[in-house]
Formats: sequence, C-alpha cells, structure tokens
Amino acid sequence: MENILGISAENRAVVAHQLDKLLADEFVLYTKTLNAHWNLEGIDFHSVHLYFEELYKQSAEIVDEVAERIRQLGHYAPGTLKNFLDLTHLTEKDGGGNDSRSLIAKLLADHESIIEFIRGNIKEFDEAHKDAGTSDWVTGVMETHEKIAWMLRAHLK
Repeated sequence: MENILGISAENRAVVAHQLDKLLADEFVLYTKTLNAHWNLEGIDFHSVHLYFEELYKQSAEIVDEVAERIRQLGHYAPGTLKNFLDLTHLTEKDGGGNDSRSLIAKLLADHESIIEFIRGNIKEFDEAHKDAGTSDWVTGVMETHEKIAWMLRAHLK
C-alpha cells in the first residue's frame, strides 16, 4: 500500500483501527443520546429534551468526522451495528430510570470514557505512528467531549 499523507501504510492501519473503535464509541453514544431524548420523563422534560437534541446532533457530526478521518487514512470505516457493538468500549446499563438525572449521569459516564480513550491515544498517534494530523484533530474531538462532560456535570449539581 502506498504512502498516503506522508504516513506509512503500517502506521495508518494502526491509527485507523483505533479510530474504528472511536467511531463505534461515538455511534453507540449517539444512539444512547437519541434514547435519552426520546424516553426522557419529568418536570424538566422540555428543557432537557431540547438539550439532548443538541447533543445527538453534535454526536452525529462527530460520527461523520471520525468516519471521514478513517477514509482520509485510506481505510474503510466500519458501518454496521455488529461492527460497532464488537468494537465499542461503551456498555449498556439497565435501570436507573428515565428522569433527567439518571439519563445525564449515564451520558456523562460515556463521554468520560471516550475522553479517556482519546487521551490514551493522542501521544501515540503523533509519536509512535507519525500521524500528527490525526493527533491534532482527535485532540479537538476530545475537547468537544470535555466541554459536554462539564455541562452534564453542571446539570447534576
């Protein structure tokens, strides 16, 4: 395979595989956010319903960006539910209710999990795999999740 973006085929394959996992996490989070939006109940329904709508729209954009980055690296993005379920780090948590506090706490845990996953790969993308572009780009994705996590934590105060 040729050298694309000035990055060796081997390094691109490793980075793309890690991005496959991130894509799966992002898609699962997108689905979980839709679920929260659809099934929310409680006195604060209207405002939180609208907030969850903002979140799932933002998640959809991130999903697309991750898939496109995988393609830029010369690989195909996973695109089936089975792929996503096999690759994701996120888990389903039964129970907890459909009130805003319960749903926000679940979403917060998922955003924090994604932050940890990204943080664990940033330096490796740049230094070990010579992909400063993905390292820089994924830092921006992490910062988006950090801001969302901050806002979700503020809701729980």
